[in-house]
Amino acid sequence: MKVSKLAANLIGSEIVKIGNEVNDLKAKGAEIANLTIGDLNSNLYPIPAELKEEIQKAYQNNLTNYPPANGLLSLRTEVSKDLKSRWNLDYSANDILITAGSRPLIYAVYKTIVDEGDKVIYPTPSWNNNHYAYLTSADAIEVKTTPENNFLPTAAELKPHLDGAVLLALCSPLNPTGTMFTEAQLREICEMILEENSKRGADEKPLYLMYDQIYSNLTFGAKHVDPVSLFPEMREFTIYIEGISKCLAATGVRVGWGFGPSNIIDKMKALLTHVGAWAPKPEQEATAKYFQNADNVNTFINDFKGKLEASLKVLHNGIQDLKGKGLAVESIEPMGALYLTIKLDYIGKTKPDGTVIENSSDLVFYLINEAGVALVPFSAFGEAKSEPWFRASVGGLDISEIEVMMPKLENALNNLK
Repeated sequence: MKVSKLAANLIGSEIVKIGNEVNDLKAKGAEIANLTIGDLNSNLYPIPAELKEEIQKAYQNNLTNYPPANGLLSLRTEVSKDLKSRWNLDYSANDILITAGSRPLIYAVYKTIVDEGDKVIYPTPSWNNNHYAYLTSADAIEVKTTPENNFLPTAAELKPHLDGAVLLALCSPLNPTGTMFTEAQLREICEMILEENSKRGADEKPLYLMYDQIYSNLTFGAKHVDPVSLFPEMREFTIYIEGISKCLAATGVRVGWGFGPSNIIDKMKALLTHVGAWAPKPEQEATAKYFQNADNVNTFINDFKGKLEASLKVLHNGIQDLKGKGLAVESIEPMGALYLTIKLDYIGKTKPDGTVIENSSDLVFYLINEAGVALVPFSAFGEAKSEPWFRASVGGLDISEIEVMMPKLENALNNLK
Protein backbone atom coordinates (compact mmCIF):
# COMPACT_ATOMS: atom_id res chain seq x y z
CA MET A 1 0.00 0.00 0.00
CA LYS A 2 1.27 3.45 -0.93
CA VAL A 3 2.06 6.00 1.76
CA SER A 4 3.53 9.49 1.67
CA LYS A 5 7.14 9.93 0.60
CA LEU A 6 7.91 11.29 4.06
CA ALA A 7 6.46 8.22 5.78
CA ALA A 8 8.01 5.81 3.30
CA ASN A 9 11.51 7.13 3.94
CA LEU A 10 11.36 7.58 7.71
CA ILE A 11 14.24 5.87 9.49
CA GLY A 12 13.27 3.79 12.48
CA SER A 13 14.97 4.38 15.81
CA GLU A 14 18.01 2.18 16.40
CA ILE A 15 17.51 2.71 20.13
CA VAL A 16 13.98 1.27 19.89
CA LYS A 17 15.30 -1.71 17.90
CA ILE A 18 17.88 -2.46 20.57
CA GLY A 19 15.31 -1.91 23.31
CA ASN A 20 12.94 -4.40 21.69
CA GLU A 21 15.70 -7.02 21.62
CA VAL A 22 16.44 -6.39 25.28
CA ASN A 23 12.77 -6.65 26.25
CA ASP A 24 12.34 -9.90 24.31
CA LEU A 25 15.32 -11.47 26.08
CA LYS A 26 14.20 -10.23 29.50
CA ALA A 27 10.75 -11.70 28.88
CA LYS A 28 12.50 -15.06 28.39
CA GLY A 29 14.26 -14.69 31.71
CA ALA A 30 17.58 -13.19 30.65
CA GLU A 31 19.32 -10.80 33.01
CA ILE A 32 20.23 -7.69 30.99
CA ALA A 33 21.97 -4.60 32.28
CA ASN A 34 20.01 -2.16 30.14
CA LEU A 35 22.13 0.94 29.53
CA THR A 36 20.27 1.95 26.40
CA ILE A 37 17.36 4.25 27.03
CA GLY A 38 17.73 7.80 28.31
CA ASP A 39 15.08 7.07 30.90
CA LEU A 40 14.95 6.30 34.61
CA ASN A 41 13.89 3.32 36.66
CA SER A 42 11.07 5.03 38.53
CA ASN A 43 11.40 2.61 41.45
CA LEU A 44 15.03 3.64 41.90
CA TYR A 45 14.38 7.27 41.00
CA PRO A 46 10.80 8.28 41.83
CA ILE A 47 9.61 11.80 41.15
CA PRO A 48 9.53 14.19 44.13
CA ALA A 49 6.90 13.13 46.66
CA GLU A 50 5.46 16.65 46.79
CA LEU A 51 5.08 16.73 43.01
CA LYS A 52 3.29 13.38 43.04
CA GLU A 53 0.92 14.64 45.75
CA GLU A 54 0.14 17.80 43.77
CA ILE A 55 -0.58 15.76 40.61
CA GLN A 56 -3.00 13.57 42.56
CA LYS A 57 -4.69 16.64 44.05
CA ALA A 58 -5.10 18.21 40.63
CA TYR A 59 -6.87 15.12 39.30
CA GLN A 60 -9.04 14.94 42.42
CA ASN A 61 -9.97 18.58 41.80
CA ASN A 62 -11.07 17.69 38.25
CA LEU A 63 -8.51 19.83 36.43
CA THR A 64 -8.95 17.63 33.39
CA ASN A 65 -10.06 20.04 30.68
CA TYR A 66 -7.87 21.77 28.09
CA PRO A 67 -5.02 23.93 29.36
CA PRO A 68 -4.24 27.22 27.58
CA ALA A 69 -2.35 26.74 24.33
CA ASN A 70 0.87 28.19 25.74
CA GLY A 71 0.47 26.59 29.18
CA LEU A 72 -1.00 27.60 32.52
CA LEU A 73 -0.07 31.14 33.50
CA SER A 74 0.77 29.90 36.99
CA LEU A 75 3.38 27.50 35.59
CA ARG A 76 4.81 29.99 33.11
CA THR A 77 5.16 32.47 35.95
CA GLU A 78 7.02 29.95 38.12
CA VAL A 79 9.27 29.00 35.21
CA SER A 80 10.03 32.68 34.67
CA LYS A 81 11.02 33.03 38.33
CA ASP A 82 13.16 29.89 38.20
CA LEU A 83 15.02 31.07 35.09
CA LYS A 84 15.83 34.31 36.86
CA SER A 85 16.96 32.76 40.13
CA ARG A 86 18.82 29.81 38.58
CA TRP A 87 20.44 31.29 35.46
CA ASN A 88 19.77 35.03 35.82
CA LEU A 89 17.75 34.93 32.59
CA ASP A 90 14.95 37.48 32.22
CA TYR A 91 12.05 35.93 30.32
CA SER A 92 8.46 36.89 31.06
CA ALA A 93 5.64 34.37 31.27
CA ASN A 94 4.60 35.45 27.75
CA ASP A 95 7.98 34.39 26.36
CA ILE A 96 7.55 30.83 27.67
CA LEU A 97 5.74 27.95 25.96
CA ILE A 98 4.74 24.80 27.87
CA THR A 99 4.48 21.49 26.02
CA ALA A 100 4.39 17.74 26.66
CA GLY A 101 8.11 17.38 27.24
CA SER A 102 10.79 18.81 24.99
CA ARG A 103 10.18 16.90 21.74
CA PRO A 104 7.24 19.03 20.56
CA LEU A 105 9.33 22.13 21.22
CA ILE A 106 12.23 20.87 19.12
CA TYR A 107 9.87 19.91 16.32
CA ALA A 108 8.19 23.31 16.53
CA VAL A 109 11.53 25.13 16.39
CA TYR A 110 12.42 23.31 13.20
CA LYS A 111 8.99 23.84 11.61
CA THR A 112 8.85 27.51 12.60
CA ILE A 113 12.29 28.41 11.23
CA VAL A 114 13.15 25.94 8.48
CA ASP A 115 11.75 25.94 4.95
CA GLU A 116 12.36 23.12 2.49
CA GLY A 117 15.99 23.20 1.42
CA ASP A 118 17.11 25.56 4.20
CA LYS A 119 20.49 24.78 5.68
CA VAL A 120 20.47 23.37 9.23
CA ILE A 121 23.69 22.64 11.11
CA TYR A 122 24.15 20.19 13.94
CA PRO A 123 26.99 18.11 15.33
CA THR A 124 27.30 14.35 15.28
CA PRO A 125 26.78 12.62 17.54
CA SER A 126 23.61 14.37 18.68
CA TRP A 127 20.12 13.25 19.54
CA ASN A 128 17.50 13.12 16.77
CA ASN A 129 18.56 16.22 14.82
CA ASN A 130 18.89 14.05 11.72
CA HIS A 131 15.23 13.03 12.07
CA TYR A 132 13.95 16.56 12.68
CA ALA A 133 15.96 17.77 9.69
CA TYR A 134 14.34 15.07 7.59
CA LEU A 135 10.85 15.97 8.81
CA THR A 136 11.38 19.56 7.70
CA SER A 137 13.09 18.71 4.37
CA ALA A 138 16.13 20.66 5.52
CA ASP A 139 19.54 20.66 3.92
CA ALA A 140 21.23 18.94 6.86
CA ILE A 141 24.87 19.78 7.49
CA GLU A 142 26.33 17.28 9.93
CA VAL A 143 29.54 18.43 11.61
CA LYS A 144 31.54 15.46 12.82
CA THR A 145 33.09 16.05 16.23
CA THR A 146 36.06 14.40 17.93
CA PRO A 147 36.73 12.72 21.28
CA GLU A 148 39.57 15.19 21.81
CA ASN A 149 36.90 17.93 22.09
CA ASN A 150 34.54 15.72 24.13
CA PHE A 151 32.41 15.28 20.99
CA LEU A 152 31.36 18.93 21.10
CA PRO A 153 31.64 21.11 18.00
CA THR A 154 34.14 23.94 17.97
CA ALA A 155 33.61 27.34 16.40
CA ALA A 156 36.31 26.50 13.86
CA GLU A 157 34.49 23.30 12.83
CA LEU A 158 31.14 25.11 12.49
CA LYS A 159 32.30 28.29 10.77
CA PRO A 160 32.73 26.94 7.20
CA HIS A 161 29.05 25.97 7.14
CA LEU A 162 27.38 29.13 8.46
CA ASP A 163 26.82 30.95 5.19
CA GLY A 164 23.09 30.81 4.46
CA ALA A 165 22.27 28.53 7.41
CA VAL A 166 19.08 29.33 9.34
CA LEU A 167 19.43 27.03 12.35
CA LEU A 168 22.26 25.69 14.49
CA ALA A 169 21.20 23.00 16.97
CA LEU A 170 23.34 22.54 20.10
CA CYS A 171 22.85 20.65 23.36
CA SER A 172 24.73 20.94 26.67
CA PRO A 173 25.11 18.77 28.68
CA LEU A 174 25.06 16.70 25.53
CA ASN A 175 22.95 13.68 24.77
CA PRO A 176 24.55 11.18 24.04
CA THR A 177 27.96 11.96 25.53
CA GLY A 178 27.34 13.54 28.94
CA THR A 179 29.89 16.25 28.11
CA MET A 180 29.49 20.03 28.36
CA PHE A 181 30.54 23.24 26.67
CA THR A 182 33.02 25.34 28.59
CA GLU A 183 32.40 29.07 28.73
CA ALA A 184 35.27 29.68 26.29
CA GLN A 185 33.91 27.16 23.77
CA LEU A 186 30.38 28.53 23.82
CA ARG A 187 31.61 32.12 23.80
CA GLU A 188 33.48 31.52 20.53
CA ILE A 189 30.40 29.97 18.94
CA CYS A 190 28.15 32.83 20.04
CA GLU A 191 30.61 35.44 18.74
CA MET A 192 30.57 33.63 15.42
CA ILE A 193 26.75 33.60 15.28
CA LEU A 194 26.58 37.31 16.07
CA GLU A 195 29.18 38.06 13.40
CA GLU A 196 27.26 36.00 10.84
CA ASN A 197 23.97 37.73 11.63
CA SER A 198 25.56 41.17 11.36
CA LYS A 199 26.16 40.41 7.67
CA ARG A 200 22.54 39.57 6.86
CA GLY A 201 20.02 41.95 5.41
CA ALA A 202 16.52 42.70 6.67
CA ASP A 203 15.02 40.39 4.03
CA GLU A 204 17.12 37.41 5.12
CA LYS A 205 16.42 34.94 7.90
CA PRO A 206 18.93 35.21 10.70
CA LEU A 207 20.93 32.25 11.90
CA TYR A 208 19.03 31.01 14.94
CA LEU A 209 20.48 28.88 17.72
CA MET A 210 18.39 26.16 19.31
CA TYR A 211 20.01 25.53 22.68
CA ASP A 212 18.81 22.33 24.32
CA GLN A 213 19.63 22.50 28.03
CA ILE A 214 17.22 19.85 29.28
CA TYR A 215 20.10 18.42 31.37
CA SER A 216 21.34 21.78 32.67
CA ASN A 217 20.54 20.95 36.30
CA LEU A 218 22.34 17.61 36.15
CA THR A 219 25.97 18.75 36.08
CA PHE A 220 28.92 17.44 38.06
CA GLY A 221 31.38 20.11 39.12
CA ALA A 222 31.56 21.98 35.84
CA LYS A 223 29.37 25.07 35.50
CA HIS A 224 26.56 25.07 32.96
CA VAL A 225 26.78 27.98 30.53
CA ASP A 226 24.20 29.38 28.13
CA PRO A 227 24.29 31.80 25.18
CA VAL A 228 22.24 34.76 26.45
CA SER A 229 24.05 34.86 29.78
CA LEU A 230 27.30 35.24 27.85
CA PHE A 231 25.98 37.68 25.24
CA PRO A 232 22.69 39.53 25.84
CA GLU A 233 22.64 40.22 22.08
CA MET A 234 22.06 36.48 21.54
CA ARG A 235 18.57 36.86 22.99
CA GLU A 236 16.95 37.61 19.63
CA PHE A 237 18.55 34.55 18.03
CA THR A 238 18.35 31.88 20.77
CA ILE A 239 15.51 29.45 21.49
CA TYR A 240 15.99 27.39 24.64
CA ILE A 241 14.66 23.90 25.36
CA GLU A 242 14.11 22.90 29.01
CA GLY A 243 11.72 21.05 31.33
CA ILE A 244 11.36 18.66 34.25
CA SER A 245 11.73 15.34 32.41
CA LYS A 246 15.33 14.77 33.44
CA CYS A 247 16.06 17.03 36.42
CA LEU A 248 13.03 15.80 38.41
CA ALA A 249 13.24 12.18 37.20
CA ALA A 250 9.88 12.90 35.55
CA THR A 251 10.31 11.52 32.04
CA GLY A 252 6.72 10.27 31.92
CA VAL A 253 5.14 13.31 33.51
CA ARG A 254 5.70 15.24 30.25
CA VAL A 255 6.18 18.87 31.21
CA GLY A 256 8.67 20.82 29.11
CA TRP A 257 9.14 24.46 28.21
CA GLY A 258 10.77 26.54 25.57
CA PHE A 259 11.59 30.23 25.71
CA GLY A 260 13.10 32.74 23.38
CA PRO A 261 12.22 35.60 21.02
CA SER A 262 8.51 36.46 21.23
CA ASN A 263 7.94 36.23 17.49
CA ILE A 264 9.36 32.70 17.37
CA ILE A 265 7.61 31.49 20.53
CA ASP A 266 4.26 32.88 19.27
CA LYS A 267 4.60 31.01 15.97
CA MET A 268 5.60 27.82 17.77
CA LYS A 269 2.51 28.15 19.95
CA ALA A 270 0.29 28.64 16.88
CA LEU A 271 1.82 25.60 15.18
CA LEU A 272 1.38 23.35 18.19
CA THR A 273 -2.29 24.27 18.61
CA HIS A 274 -2.78 22.09 15.51
CA VAL A 275 -0.78 19.26 17.02
CA GLY A 276 -2.27 19.18 20.52
CA ALA A 277 1.12 18.83 22.17
CA TRP A 278 0.31 20.52 25.46
CA ALA A 279 1.26 18.98 28.78
CA PRO A 280 -1.74 17.62 30.73
CA LYS A 281 -3.36 20.29 32.87
CA PRO A 282 -3.02 18.41 36.19
CA GLU A 283 0.72 17.95 35.63
CA GLN A 284 1.09 21.63 34.76
CA GLU A 285 -0.82 22.70 37.87
CA ALA A 286 1.25 20.36 40.04
CA THR A 287 4.56 21.51 38.59
CA ALA A 288 3.61 25.13 39.20
CA LYS A 289 2.77 24.36 42.83
CA TYR A 290 5.96 22.35 43.29
CA PHE A 291 8.17 25.11 41.91
CA GLN A 292 6.77 27.57 44.42
CA ASN A 293 9.16 26.03 46.95
CA ALA A 294 12.59 26.52 45.41
CA ASP A 295 14.34 24.86 48.36
CA ASN A 296 12.43 21.63 47.77
CA VAL A 297 13.30 21.71 44.08
CA ASN A 298 16.99 22.28 44.73
CA THR A 299 17.17 19.66 47.48
CA PHE A 300 15.66 17.04 45.19
CA ILE A 301 17.89 17.95 42.25
CA ASN A 302 21.08 17.88 44.32
CA ASP A 303 20.26 14.49 45.82
CA PHE A 304 19.19 13.03 42.49
CA LYS A 305 22.20 14.20 40.52
CA GLY A 306 24.49 13.00 43.31
CA LYS A 307 23.13 9.48 42.83
CA LEU A 308 23.54 9.68 39.05
CA GLU A 309 27.09 10.95 39.41
CA ALA A 310 27.95 8.10 41.77
CA SER A 311 26.64 5.52 39.26
CA LEU A 312 28.47 7.16 36.37
CA LYS A 313 31.72 7.17 38.35
CA VAL A 314 31.40 3.47 39.10
CA LEU A 315 30.85 2.73 35.42
CA HIS A 316 33.64 5.08 34.30
CA ASN A 317 36.07 3.59 36.82
CA GLY A 318 35.06 0.11 35.73
CA ILE A 319 35.88 0.90 32.10
CA GLN A 320 39.17 2.45 33.15
CA ASP A 321 39.99 -0.74 35.12
CA LEU A 322 39.40 -2.78 31.97
CA LYS A 323 41.65 -0.42 30.07
CA GLY A 324 44.32 -0.96 32.72
CA LYS A 325 44.04 -4.71 32.11
CA GLY A 326 44.88 -4.17 28.45
CA LEU A 327 41.42 -4.26 26.92
CA ALA A 328 40.79 -1.93 23.95
CA VAL A 329 38.37 0.33 25.79
CA GLU A 330 38.11 3.98 26.83
CA SER A 331 35.62 6.30 28.51
CA ILE A 332 35.30 10.05 28.84
CA GLU A 333 34.88 11.33 32.37
CA PRO A 334 31.21 12.26 32.83
CA MET A 335 30.39 15.95 33.20
CA GLY A 336 26.59 15.89 33.29
CA ALA A 337 23.31 14.18 32.32
CA LEU A 338 22.78 10.40 32.61
CA TYR A 339 25.40 9.27 30.14
CA LEU A 340 28.89 7.88 29.86
CA THR A 341 30.73 7.84 26.55
CA ILE A 342 32.47 4.50 26.05
CA LYS A 343 34.84 3.30 23.36
CA LEU A 344 34.90 -0.43 22.65
CA ASP A 345 37.45 -0.89 19.90
CA TYR A 346 36.42 -4.37 18.81
CA ILE A 347 34.94 -3.83 15.36
CA GLY A 348 36.58 -6.31 12.99
CA LYS A 349 37.17 -8.87 15.73
CA THR A 350 35.95 -12.46 15.47
CA LYS A 351 33.32 -13.95 17.77
CA PRO A 352 33.73 -17.42 19.29
CA ASP A 353 31.40 -18.86 16.63
CA GLY A 354 33.75 -17.62 13.91
CA THR A 355 31.62 -14.75 12.63
CA VAL A 356 33.04 -11.24 12.44
CA ILE A 357 31.93 -8.10 14.30
CA GLU A 358 31.45 -5.99 11.18
CA ASN A 359 30.04 -2.81 12.75
CA SER A 360 28.92 -1.21 15.99
CA SER A 361 25.44 -2.76 15.79
CA ASP A 362 26.97 -6.23 15.58
CA LEU A 363 28.96 -5.49 18.72
CA VAL A 364 25.86 -4.22 20.53
CA PHE A 365 23.91 -7.41 19.87
CA TYR A 366 26.92 -9.61 20.66
CA LEU A 367 27.23 -7.94 24.08
CA ILE A 368 23.50 -8.23 24.74
CA ASN A 369 23.62 -11.96 24.08
CA GLU A 370 27.02 -12.82 25.56
CA ALA A 371 27.42 -10.33 28.40
CA GLY A 372 23.88 -9.26 29.21
CA VAL A 373 24.98 -5.65 28.59
CA ALA A 374 22.98 -3.34 26.31
CA LEU A 375 24.53 -0.13 24.97
CA VAL A 376 23.58 2.32 22.22
CA PRO A 377 26.08 2.82 19.38
CA PHE A 378 26.83 6.35 18.24
CA SER A 379 25.40 5.31 14.85
CA ALA A 380 22.02 5.98 16.52
CA PHE A 381 23.12 9.61 16.83
CA GLY A 382 24.32 10.22 13.29
CA GLU A 383 27.78 8.61 13.36
CA ALA A 384 28.95 5.88 11.00
CA LYS A 385 28.53 2.26 12.06
CA SER A 386 32.29 1.88 11.77
CA GLU A 387 32.75 4.14 14.82
CA PRO A 388 33.51 2.19 18.03
CA TRP A 389 31.84 4.68 20.40
CA PHE A 390 28.77 3.97 22.52
CA ARG A 391 26.36 5.69 24.92
CA ALA A 392 25.71 4.13 28.31
CA SER A 393 22.76 5.48 30.30
CA VAL A 394 22.80 4.72 34.03
CA GLY A 395 19.25 5.82 34.83
CA GLY A 396 17.83 2.29 34.75
CA LEU A 397 20.33 0.57 37.05
CA ASP A 398 21.58 0.80 40.59
CA ILE A 399 25.27 0.73 41.43
CA SER A 400 25.27 -2.94 42.40
CA GLU A 401 23.92 -3.92 38.98
CA ILE A 402 26.69 -1.95 37.30
CA GLU A 403 29.30 -3.67 39.45
CA VAL A 404 27.87 -7.11 38.66
CA MET A 405 27.87 -6.49 34.90
CA MET A 406 31.53 -5.41 34.61
CA PRO A 407 33.09 -8.92 34.82
CA LYS A 408 30.54 -10.15 32.27
CA LEU A 409 31.53 -7.34 29.90
CA GLU A 410 35.21 -8.10 30.45
CA ASN A 411 34.73 -11.79 29.72
CA ALA A 412 32.72 -11.17 26.54
CA LEU A 413 35.31 -8.74 25.18
CA ASN A 414 38.15 -11.13 26.00
CA ASN A 415 36.38 -13.79 23.95
CA LEU A 416 36.71 -11.66 20.80
CA LYS A 417 39.84 -12.40 18.80
